[in-house]
Amino acid sequence: MTEQTHAPETKAAGGDLAVALDDVRYAFESYRATNDQRLAEMETRGGGDPLTEEKLIRIDAALDESRRRLDRMTLDRSRPALGFDGPRDPMLHEHKAAFASYIRSGEAGGLKRLEGKALSVGSGPDGGYLAPPTVEGEILRRLANISPIRALATVRMISSGTYKKAFSKTGPASGWVAETAARPQTNTPVLAELSFPAMELYAMPAATQTLLDDAIVNIDQWIAEEVESAFAEQEGAAFVRGDGVDKPKGFLAYPTVAEASWSWGNIGVLSTGVDGAFAAANPSDILIDLVYALKAGYRQNASFVMNRKTQAVIRKFKDDNGYYLWQPPASAGAPATLLGFPVVEAEDMPDIAEDSVSLAFGDFRRGYLVVDRAGVRILRDPYSAKPHVLFYTTKRVGGGVQDFAAIKGLKFSA
Repeated sequence: MTEQTHAPETKAAGGDLAVALDDVRYAFESYRATNDQRLAEMETRGGGDPLTEEKLIRIDAALDESRRRLDRMTLDRSRPALGFDGPRDPMLHEHKAAFASYIRSGEAGGLKRLEGKALSVGSGPDGGYLAPPTVEGEILRRLANISPIRALATVRMISSGTYKKAFSKTGPASGWVAETAARPQTNTPVLAELSFPAMELYAMPAATQTLLDDAIVNIDQWIAEEVESAFAEQEGAAFVRGDGVDKPKGFLAYPTVAEASWSWGNIGVLSTGVDGAFAAANPSDILIDLVYALKAGYRQNASFVMNRKTQAVIRKFKDDNGYYLWQPPASAGAPATLLGFPVVEAEDMPDIAEDSVSLAFGDFRRGYLVVDRAGVRILRDPYSAKPHVLFYTTKRVGGGVQDFAAIKGLKFSA
């Protein structure tokens, strides 16, 4: 009689982080045991049991779901409240009240008066008014928590349309001299400029008038919650693969070259040696090579970035002692690790395919820059989707690689 197999059931019924973390560990233990069974069957029978393969796939899905649940619970607990306990700025309080009046009823007189006092333009090309700093700050905090690359990168707030950064291609000229020896003239450093324009990102949440009339509904919180997913989804795609046309330029959109011939302006990559796959023998060796392709100064804060399908393949890798290279989070809020480095799951990374760069490793805080132009603008539209009220919400954001030595890729090619 064939043994019936099941993926491990979730044990967490409530919102307890400790129980959710136990779920992840329990799922990984089941995954490890089932994969070891699969490997043993392949050695003894010359092939795997389809039932074991099916069980492993179900456990892998359960492990992913446990990880997502733990991440959601950690995110919800870490979100700050919109309240403010310190001394209140009268202008800020007035702006918040005027903004609430505009959102709920469309009364814009208060916002026009305030923006006139501040000598700012009341509306842009598409109209709208600036949201209070509390709403803007809450949106940016939420994006930092759920947008994977934003959470890793350096983020700069700017007031103009473009952020420009000078850098030296050759590095500073220096040398050793004796105490009384003449100091020879050093070569002039070769400077270049990186430019990061802020592009417009928009979302259009809809509300019923009944919701807007409900005084107990926190309008600031509602707007932040409605736009966070839309903004995070668009940012996540752009920071990874954006072409730089009307959107940020993703780190995978830059030219790639073999690491042995790396030069500034390119992303260095290592190849697996097999088109569309890892090597059949010792597949994890290339991951070690990738780690050490990065200079020591960058490795200290480096992370692996990949999507869940690539992560599912790597979960099966072991070292020479039989220990799995991928390990579940050590505590609530901590990431899973691979070779001791954090693993960041970015669904916009490409799946493993021929000539794809499906895995990146690097210090993204030094390697990638996100620029946010100050100000979130909201236009109330009660006409286009009656009886619903639309809120055309825009922010300006840009991004690109600022240090090409800080990020390396793994290319699945011969």
